[in-house]
Amino acid sequence: MVFPASALDELLDAIRRRGFRLIGPVVKDGAICYDDIGSAADLPAGWADEQDAASYRLRRRDDDALFGYNVGPHSWKKYLFPPHTRLSPAERPPDEPFAFIGVRACELTAIAIQDRVFLGGRHQDPHYRARRDGAFIVAVNCGEAGGTCFCASMDAGPRATKGFDIALTELLGEPGHRFLAEAGTSRGEEILDEVSATTAAADDIAAATAATENAVASMGRAMPELDLHQLLTENYDHPRWDDVAARCLTCANCTMVCPTCFCFSVEDVSGLSSSQASGDPERHREWDSCFTMDHSYLHGGPVRVSGRSRYRQWLTHKLATWQDQFGTPGCVGCGRCITWCPAGIDITEEVAEIAAHS
Repeated sequence: MVFPASALDELLDAIRRRGFRLIGPVVKDGAICYDDIGSAADLPAGWADEQDAASYRLRRRDDDALFGYNVGPHSWKKYLFPPHTRLSPAERPPDEPFAFIGVRACELTAIAIQDRVFLGGRHQDPHYRARRDGAFIVAVNCGEAGGTCFCASMDAGPRATKGFDIALTELLGEPGHRFLAEAGTSRGEEILDEVSATTAAADDIAAATAATENAVASMGRAMPELDLHQLLTENYDHPRWDDVAARCLTCANCTMVCPTCFCFSVEDVSGLSSSQASGDPERHREWDSCFTMDHSYLHGGPVRVSGRSRYRQWLTHKLATWQDQFGTPGCVGCGRCITWCPAGIDITEEVAEIAAHS
């Protein structure tokens, strides 16, 4: 079905009436970030982003596209696996289930990966499950790619194929600003039944297909097409690791913006008030990174003391040994690690160099 952009609020209102908390993209602090939204007026209308290695900026588009950007520094991970969680006494789960608006195909893949990490084993994470259960997802297919995107070569986009309740493709030009909508679940169908929509014409379907094809053609990067697991596990001593270590600041930016990284640390914290000091300390969980020295601390000291070993651990886990653990790579090709690396290190370039000289 297809509906005009002016009817997007009908879709958002139908979701809100069912008790969901709407989270979507907004312009904040010079970037596209995810935050609470009240209506379509809060979306980044007419904004696009320009991204390259160690470079991000917003620019004005020559149209009023609501989803005419790629991805910013935030990922949906911040809501499902928050940067800071109190484990004991346990935090209350959110009062309202989340409704994520504008989830890209690569991000859907990232959510599915974290589902396997936190919910796929014998021991499920109750904090993640409490936030994930019932979450409503409105995906948006990409019509153009960013300068650091390489989701097509990771088989993670740019078109959403599963994991959503509703998928939208934003169409511009004649006969006007509109959305092609596809229901992925029965509750998605119920929502769309409350929107002023019509049956999609052949031209609308063709325009949506052309938009996806344009996104594939405009990918800014590509991961080399080879057996990444074999390449990396057979090149632990490759000289390229020394080269990247000379540039890497081990700042952990790449892991903080990554939508799939799940490392965390747990600490017991005592407060300063008399009641807290005399009682049991609180136990907190916070995001951690394999780039920090303490992350590999075992009895007697850290195992990975060099930047070389820490970068190798991250890249090899992300693209190779992650497959041994969870059956898929841990990278979805969103390009955030390239954009937000202050040294401009490009994961696709590093893999290509190892392949070219191995």
